[in-house]
Amino acid sequence: MQGKWAEHFGNRNPLTLELACGKGDYTLGLARLFPERNFMGVDLKGNRIWRGAKTALAEKLGNVAFLRTQIDKLTDYFTPEEVAEIWITFPDPFLRNSRARKRLTHPRFLSLYQQVLAKGGTVNLKTDSAELYHFTRMVIAVTGCTLLEDIPDVYAQPEVSPLLRIQTFYEGMHLADGRTIRFLKFVLPAALIDWKAVKLDLENEEAAGGEH
Repeated sequence: MQGKWAEHFGNRNPLTLELACGKGDYTLGLARLFPERNFMGVDLKGNRIWRGAKTALAEKLGNVAFLRTQIDKLTDYFTPEEVAEIWITFPDPFLRNSRARKRLTHPRFLSLYQQVLAKGGTVNLKTDSAELYHFTRMVIAVTGCTLLEDIPDVYAQPEVSPLLRIQTFYEGMHLADGRTIRFLKFVLPAALIDWKAVKLDLENEEAAGGEH
């Protein structure tokens, strides 16, 4: 299907990916809000995306698809600039520094996203993890990304946008636990990130990210 997603959807509308989508709550929510765009949830666990696919079929959402694969294989399924936007909603923060490379906003993954995202395409992170939020702010700064939105507490805003009011199953649980939901939106640099050369201060990532 690499380079053929317009064929699959039957149109050339912009394509948004939700990575590590789980049951696809955000994929479905975005598709309902924007019928003029296409949305695809990506996850490795088939039993999760089966639930999202079943809902999409039941609601006749023709602008929704799901892809079962590992995220580090995105370039096997998409050609350069085939993707307009990426959403990462409540991913595993991999809190141990030894596992930082697995974080979906690590420079290793950003360099991968650059290979499929259209110029000016945005990456959106919604998370309850303060650690991942600060880590991502640090990565944005050291890799030359352009930060567009930085919301340290989504539901403390006077008005929450419809985009951010979409809630996943896990977000509902986090809110019930009284956790703070954070959001970042940014654009990747034009030059390909040499992620192996990027130096990250993992011991002081929160300080590097700054406090609000």
